[in-house]
Amino acid sequence: MNGSGKSDPPIVPGKRPNKPGQLGAEAVEGRGGAEGTAGQQSMGRTQGRETVSQALTCVREATKRNKRERFTSLMHHVTPDLLAWAFHQLKPKAAPGVDGVTWEEYAGALDGNIGDLHHRVMRGAYRAKPSRRQYIPKPDGRQRPLGIAALEDKIVQRAMVEVLNAIYEVNFLGFSYGFRPGRSQHDALDALAYGITYRQVNWVLDADIRAFFDCINHDWMMRFLEHRIGNRRVLRLIAKWLKAGVMEEGTWTDGTVGTPQGAVISPLLANIYLHYVYDLWADHWRKRTATGPMIVVRYADDTIVGFQRHADADRFLRELRERLAAFSLDLHPDKTRLIELGRHAAQRRSVKGLAKPETFDVLGFTHICGKTGSGWFLLVRHTMRKRLQAKLLEIKEALYRMLHQPVAEQGRWLGQVVRTAVRFKFALLPP
Repeated sequence: MNGSGKSDPPIVPGKRPNKPGQLGAEAVEGRGGAEGTAGQQSMGRTQGRETVSQALTCVREATKRNKRERFTSLMHHVTPDLLAWAFHQLKPKAAPGVDGVTWEEYAGALDGNIGDLHHRVMRGAYRAKPSRRQYIPKPDGRQRPLGIAALEDKIVQRAMVEVLNAIYEVNFLGFSYGFRPGRSQHDALDALAYGITYRQVNWVLDADIRAFFDCINHDWMMRFLEHRIGNRRVLRLIAKWLKAGVMEEGTWTDGTVGTPQGAVISPLLANIYLHYVYDLWADHWRKRTATGPMIVVRYADDTIVGFQRHADADRFLRELRERLAAFSLDLHPDKTRLIELGRHAAQRRSVKGLAKPETFDVLGFTHICGKTGSGWFLLVRHTMRKRLQAKLLEIKEALYRMLHQPVAEQGRWLGQVVRTAVRFKFALLPP
C-alpha cells in the first residue's frame, strides 16, 4: 500500500542480482547509465540534464538576486521529467533497499512507475521507507554503517537534491568542497596545497567531527532549512526521510537523530548543516577575530585550518569546540590535532632542537613538509599507509581473478591502473 488506500504500482518482476546479505552498498549514489528498455522509454541523459537545468534557471537567478529569499513554491519543479532524469543518475547495480526493488525491475515499466510516483508525491501520498542497514569495511579494519534507501526514495531524493542545489550552491562558501557539483577531492587538495605553500601558514589544525552524520540534530536541521525554504511540502518530505529510521535484521529503529550515511540526500543536508554551524562562523572568525592570515578548507566533516599565529590557532580551536557543542556536535579527540607545519616549520623546530614537523592525514593522503631539489618548500603527499595497503590488496585480488585472461589483456588493465595513479599523483603537485 502507498498510504492512500491504494496499492503501489506493479513492478515488472525479474531476477534480483543483489541478495540481502551481499555487500553492495554505495556510500553515495553515483551517476548511472540509461540502458535497454529504460533508455528507450525515457529521455536521454544529455537531453534530460539540459531540460532539468533550464527548468531550474529561475530558481538560481532568484537566489543570486536575493541570497536571503525564502522559496515558497518549489514542488512544481519536481516533474516526471526530473524524476526520470533522477532515476538515470542512480547506479543500476546498486544494492536494493528494504522493498527489494532493483533498478532493472523498475526500468521495465519506467514510464508507468514514474507517473505513479509523481502522482503520489504531488498529492502527499508518497511515504518514505526505512533504510536497510549494511556495513562496509573501513581502511582501519572497522565497519562503517550505511543506510541503503528504497529505490523510489533514492529517485525522489535525487530530484529534490537537484532542486535544492539551485538554491544552496549560490550560498555555499568557496572553502567548502565535499559533495558539491563541479567540485571534488582533487580541488580540496589543490586548495590546501596552495594555501600551505604560498600563504603565511605556520600552524595547521586538523579537525574531525566525531560521528557527524549520526549526530545531526533534526530540530536544528529543519530550522536551518527554513532560512531558505518556505514550502511546507518540501520541508515535510525532508522530515519524512530524516525520521524514516533504519531496518536491520528485521528490526526497525526510529530515526530521532542523524541522517543515514548512504542516503542520496544526506551529503547535501550535511553541507547545509555545516554551512550554518561551521562555514559562516569560521568565515566571520577569519575576518573579524583572527590577528593574522588564515586559510580554511572543508570537505564534508573534515576541516583543515591554517594559521600564521599560534595564539589564533589555539583560540580558534577552543571556540570551535564551544560552537559545535551548541549544535549537538563535538570534535573527535584522537583525530583532532594542532601541529606546527608550513614553509618555515622545519627550520624553526631545528633551531629549538625539536624533531621534524609532524604530518597530518586528510582525504586519503599523508601531508609532509618537504623540499624541492632547489631547496624550496614543498608539501609532499603520500597515500596513507592503510589506504595504500588496501589498494594493493585490491589490485592483487583483481589480477588473481584475471589469471585465465590473455597476458596482453592483463597488461593493458594493469597499465591503465598505473597511468591513472601517475596522473593523479602529478595532478596533486602544487602549481
